[in-house]
Amino acid sequence: MKMLVLLFLYGLLGSSLVSAKTLHHKFVIKETKYTRLCSTKDILTVNGQFPGPTIYASKGDTIFVDVYNSAGSNITIHWHGVDQPRNPWSDGPEYITQCPIRPGGKFTYKIILSEEVGTLWWHAHSAWDRATVHGAIFIYPEKGSSFPYSAPYKEIPIILGEWWKADVGQVIAEGLRTGADPNISDAYTINGQPGDLYNCSKQGTFKVLVEHGKTYLLRLINGAINNELFFGIAGHKLRVVGTDGGYIKPFDTNCVMITPGQTMDLLLFANQHSLNNSSAKNNRYYMATRPYASADRVEYDNSSATAIIEYKNQRSKRSPPSTSSPLFPVLPADNDTNAATAFIAKLRSLDSKDHPADVPKEIDERVIITIAMNILPCNNSDPCSNSPFSGRLASSLNNISFQSPVIDILDAYYHQIPNVYGKKFPSEPPQYYNFTGEDLPRLLMTPKRLTEVRMVEYNKSIEVVFQGTSLLAAENHPMHLHGFRFYVVGRGFGNFDKEKDPKGYNLVDPPLENTVGVPKNGWAAVRFRASNPGVWFMHCHLDRHTSWGMTTVFIVKNGKMPEAQMLPPPKDMPKC
Repeated sequence: MKMLVLLFLYGLLGSSLVSAKTLHHKFVIKETKYTRLCSTKDILTVNGQFPGPTIYASKGDTIFVDVYNSAGSNITIHWHGVDQPRNPWSDGPEYITQCPIRPGGKFTYKIILSEEVGTLWWHAHSAWDRATVHGAIFIYPEKGSSFPYSAPYKEIPIILGEWWKADVGQVIAEGLRTGADPNISDAYTINGQPGDLYNCSKQGTFKVLVEHGKTYLLRLINGAINNELFFGIAGHKLRVVGTDGGYIKPFDTNCVMITPGQTMDLLLFANQHSLNNSSAKNNRYYMATRPYASADRVEYDNSSATAIIEYKNQRSKRSPPSTSSPLFPVLPADNDTNAATAFIAKLRSLDSKDHPADVPKEIDERVIITIAMNILPCNNSDPCSNSPFSGRLASSLNNISFQSPVIDILDAYYHQIPNVYGKKFPSEPPQYYNFTGEDLPRLLMTPKRLTEVRMVEYNKSIEVVFQGTSLLAAENHPMHLHGFRFYVVGRGFGNFDKEKDPKGYNLVDPPLENTVGVPKNGWAAVRFRASNPGVWFMHCHLDRHTSWGMTTVFIVKNGKMPEAQMLPPPKDMPKC
């Protein structure tokens, strides 16, 4: 009842009415039968829900989540976009900061909120379990503060995802066994539902009832496994007011492009129909999502998921019957890089008196990281039986395809366990060439398979330049860094020029993000201060790329003072 009261007050006033507090939740991971696309299968869920429960909190709160694994496979949970100051123990990536929670096991995560406000999310960080194990985190301003925009009438979580008719764990397992690209999804979803454009899905289509003249806050999350997505609502502009747990300068748009891992706060103004009588011809509008597929010659799911915005009758407060089909939004073509780039260019930090942009103007260290698709050779013990590439698909950062250890790196670092990882992840590519050129020689496509991390001194200002390559398949890559949000100070196409390109950086109001889309055949530069000691995963948020090794780890060393050092491990950490 207490939580319901809080939700009611938040929805009305749009601001936190209580001081920082401690919240407690219980997550039970279990298999649950769900029917989609004319078929029924068991999926992993949290508390039997898909998507899982929303967590409501205020800026600065601490949240404890007891996770019970009642499923038949290992699981971990990651709190995406939460900085977790000094607390990598609860960050969640499997074999990076923890060993998995075994079937029948339990672990209590401690989620420490600090500067984040807006929309974040949580998801499984083991195998491809996040396909169905995910949910939203709503973070409200602290007591005495409010949103830097008019308070919405209501808030609506919109989680975009993907659905496979097959067991998603078997999909990636088969892909890894054969060395080939895993099977693509059978549908996209909006809040777990594919929408009425797919067979057998009309009855379950997600529907939102709105009142004319009201403003609604859509908390948009891209939870898709392998696809960047366009999203829009027919007949309505969307006002973008936040990304990745922070505020931005508001701007209006007909559609957004959102990468896997990103979140966006969008204001929807219900201004199309007053519906004072039941004779209005059309009171329904599709919200829809379809892929932005930047890669050439790569198979992808090219379908569209839909939900319905429906206006209530102002007199009866009910939705009048309508026999007409909803209007469909105009979305860019699947390969419209210009539309995606134009949208991203509009993202700027709010940079107001109450929400300043604290961009590092000078840097202590620059790390240039090439992002590449690769091929590993087959051998007698690794036959790659069905791969069409005469080898096994892989991916890499700076020509290192990350090999997951069997002891988590955080435990090995904290307890000084030898031979678990190396400390030589390079600060620049081992070889320079025309990264975005055509017909690159195959000899460049074979990476090293290693477990290498990057060591970082505490409180240093770091610039990371992600350089896309055209090896095997050029495409956008959503790069996510755990433990930090970073300022995206520059993006561009072609090869990064460390003499010329920094002169065009935005060091005034760049967007503050935790996941950056590195453009196809281009680069993106981000800056952050390494003031959060711990072990922090960095990886592409296209899960097939993570599965192939497009990952590394930043280890930020402890500072000198106690408040600049990692917290000790909890007593109930799962064992390997």
